[in-house]
Amino acid sequence: MPSVPSVLLAGCGKMGGALFDGWLASPTPPRLVVLDRHRTCSGDAVSVVRTAAEIPADFQPDIIVLAVKPAVAEIVIDAIGKALGARMNNAAILSVMAGRTCKSLADAARLNGADVPVLRAMPNTPSAIGAGISGLYASDMATAEQKTICHDLLFAVGDVVPVEKEADLSVVTAISGSGPAYVFLLAELLEKAGQQHGLSPTVARRLARGTIYGAGRMLDDMPDSAEDLRKAVTSPNGTTAAALAVLMKSDAWPETVPKAIDAATKRADELAG
Repeated sequence: MPSVPSVLLAGCGKMGGALFDGWLASPTPPRLVVLDRHRTCSGDAVSVVRTAAEIPADFQPDIIVLAVKPAVAEIVIDAIGKALGARMNNAAILSVMAGRTCKSLADAARLNGADVPVLRAMPNTPSAIGAGISGLYASDMATAEQKTICHDLLFAVGDVVPVEKEADLSVVTAISGSGPAYVFLLAELLEKAGQQHGLSPTVARRLARGTIYGAGRMLDDMPDSAEDLRKAVTSPNGTTAAALAVLMKSDAWPETVPKAIDAATKRADELAG
């Protein structure tokens, strides 16, 4: 396995950009060629090209990371296949797109005569600061070496959870891929509630964000379950119990959170179709 893999990153928007930023901040960033119309960057380990035709002729990617919109995946694969030619057969595709199946991406590559192993991952945006978490699925065609490279690329920007079934990635997308937005919404609502009760915007923001940061640290550092941690901070008939009595009503969080995950999972499945 190459000690420093060569990666072609196609798409450097929100998710691709998060991976890109995380890789550059890691101790051993991969050799990168970034295919993106807007990203600018300079450095010994990074080249940025605007079109696939500009990919250096001597660049052999170990992994082609697809971080583009699902609707344009075939167009991008076709352009990369034409630019790489036979080099495409020596690479594997790692898709970080929601919904697009390994089979559909392999079929798109095969149209250019490339028999390419496909792996799929669902990272999340905290990858930009090395605090991401990714679900990873590898199709049967992927070699042990390719699986290791993809795992290491994702592990460089956070934690990695392998999944055995490709269908599980729809749930991964709903829980952790979209999950930061749920946490940001909670911070937003706490901040607004603090202001409605008379706190200054600065104080409300610091309290909301500091609370979520500290609770996240406890979840990460302590062996206790989330339920046990919740119970530990909830004194009988106290202020926390009063708030949780509202949040845990049958028509509140216990009902709406599963509905939200169901909606996100359904949308991920629709994108696959």
